[in-house]
Amino acid sequence: MASTVNPASGARRSPIRFPRIILHVVLILVLLGMVFPLLWMIVISLREQNPDLTSFLPLLKGPFSLRNYADVLSLNSFDVYFLNSILVAVAVTAGNVIFCTMVGYALARRRIPGRSFLLLTVIATLMIPPQVIMIPLYRLIVNLHWIDTYWALIIPTLVTPFGIFLMRQYVQNLPRDMEEAARLDGAGDWRIIFSIIMPLSRPMLIVLAVYQFLTTWNTFLYPFLFVNRDDRRTLMVGLTSYLGNQSVDWGHLMAGASISALPVIALFAIFQKQIIQGMTAGAVKG
Repeated sequence: MASTVNPASGARRSPIRFPRIILHVVLILVLLGMVFPLLWMIVISLREQNPDLTSFLPLLKGPFSLRNYADVLSLNSFDVYFLNSILVAVAVTAGNVIFCTMVGYALARRRIPGRSFLLLTVIATLMIPPQVIMIPLYRLIVNLHWIDTYWALIIPTLVTPFGIFLMRQYVQNLPRDMEEAARLDGAGDWRIIFSIIMPLSRPMLIVLAVYQFLTTWNTFLYPFLFVNRDDRRTLMVGLTSYLGNQSVDWGHLMAGASISALPVIALFAIFQKQIIQGMTAGAVKG
């Protein structure tokens, strides 16, 4: 905070500093609020019998066991669900990284007819909930004979308006010097995108990749609609087998959910520095 001047005396007063200990207490409270649901999920997964979920403290009394995890991993279809989720999430993430960069570059650098209208269309698409296009998209998938195929899980989200807008905003703020020098050397758009734009956009590409992987990994609606075969189901749909009409197998459900959270936690742990760098890119202009 900037220092202030006393109008009566003209003396410059020292800036008001927020006490560091109060800042740390606030951050710790926020951290506990974010970690508590994860802790609750893990504790429930370690209980062999369905516990009382009305309060947290009785859950800590035990007994605890890894039997729920062993039961979940021993299911014949769990590895299939997990691999399907990995395949779909990786394919969708790779498609968004490549194609959203291309479209974002075109909207940011190329003078194409109706560029402003196309950008407004992308922004308007962001405001459409996925439930609105659920029925027409299902009809399209049926007409293309993609039901119970990986195409139905990958193609609809291979390019997303959020990724296009994100990359367009980032590419627009990149310096043009290297691109102009590359064009003088005879480089075309493809060479510029893959040799200059994508390396310079690495922080934002990591943010887009982690975001899209997380979104695709946790998607339930479209895989539930488009897939009926057991060997094509993703992990999120497979976990619904623990939801009964009269009761819920909380122990096995939370064990499966804990396992499904591992790839996402690993991504954030590995790329946390790049994620922060990408999210704060452009926030301060020198």
